[in-house]
Amino acid sequence: MSSPRPFAFHVPDGDIADLRARLAKTRFPDQAPEAPWTYGADLAYMRKLVAYWREKFDWRVQEARLNAFPQFKVALHGIDLHYLHVPGQGPAPKPLLLLHGWPGSLFEFIDLIPRLADPARFGGNARDAVTVIAPSLPGYGLSFQPGQKRFGVADIADCLSDLMTDVLGIKKFVAQGGDWGAHISSSMAVRHPDRLAGIHLNMLTVNPASPPPPSPTAEEQRYLDEMREWAKEETGYIQIQGTRPQTLAYGLTDSPAGLAAWIAEKFHTWTDHTGDFETVVSRDRLLANISFYWFTGAIGSSFFPYYDRLHGDWPIPTGTTVDVPTGYAAFPREIRRPPRSIAEQSYKDIRRWTAMPRGGHFAAMEQPEVLARDVLEFVRPLRSSF
Repeated sequence: MSSPRPFAFHVPDGDIADLRARLAKTRFPDQAPEAPWTYGADLAYMRKLVAYWREKFDWRVQEARLNAFPQFKVALHGIDLHYLHVPGQGPAPKPLLLLHGWPGSLFEFIDLIPRLADPARFGGNARDAVTVIAPSLPGYGLSFQPGQKRFGVADIADCLSDLMTDVLGIKKFVAQGGDWGAHISSSMAVRHPDRLAGIHLNMLTVNPASPPPPSPTAEEQRYLDEMREWAKEETGYIQIQGTRPQTLAYGLTDSPAGLAAWIAEKFHTWTDHTGDFETVVSRDRLLANISFYWFTGAIGSSFFPYYDRLHGDWPIPTGTTVDVPTGYAAFPREIRRPPRSIAEQSYKDIRRWTAMPRGGHFAAMEQPEVLARDVLEFVRPLRSSF
């Protein structure tokens, strides 16, 4: 078994200069004469974002924020896996595997990790502290190198489970995630239930192809209507990333403006805001996340879970269920919001279901305080089991 190696991320000055030069030569499209964001990323917004990225954004500040956390790399499952390992500041911290999704990265967790690892610093109880292990998902960020093999959800679940048990010697832990992180946590609960004390999710992995209830309640009908609208208006990115990921990767790997538009549109659509999404995710934090994709060159590889999803099993395969203790933080602007009656068909041991007052898909960035509190309160009664 390979030993972990301490790591810090430093982008060469030449790569930063190259990015600015490419941004200066951006060719912008026109925009159809409809309301902003009607057909995707708004032209006026993108002009401002590209100008700020080129002229004012300071990557070194964001890089230092990432490097403030202890980082490691380890050879595992045929790749060089990158992860943060942040010790809990309390008398008996429990291990928590923290998982991001797409188009997110470890930059989602800059404000969340300290609240989990050192709750007393934020007015909480040191006895609730957890040790946070937060990997760059295989194929994402610093867990990517050109030409490496691609990972689907089950492969990622196996790899990260082995990180915890075989590399770090942690026999039982809690996993937490949204987006692909929720899918991976759920897959891990199906594939390795003995290793999990529980999972905490801020998005539920309910198969959209499941047959609808024969006589749906009002809440169930609301969910079914939302899923029909979602399938009609919001799944184009899934289809292209899940069928022709290589072709899309050329444009987004070569054009920083194209990459920024592809990602920023999701933040605009999926966050809980009243018109300006930068009120809930700052421009610098958005660009830190986008820059991480740019400097690592990992956008093409990050598409592969979509390809695997469209050509393989659902993370909770038909006929199986998640039987480990489960907690759910229900944010009102999440992209999928199944009612508990539907969720319980897949998750058989829901211990905590918290309706949040505000927040969307990027909960760790939008609402780190309430998400951290909910995670720690979910873990608290499980502590005696691991």
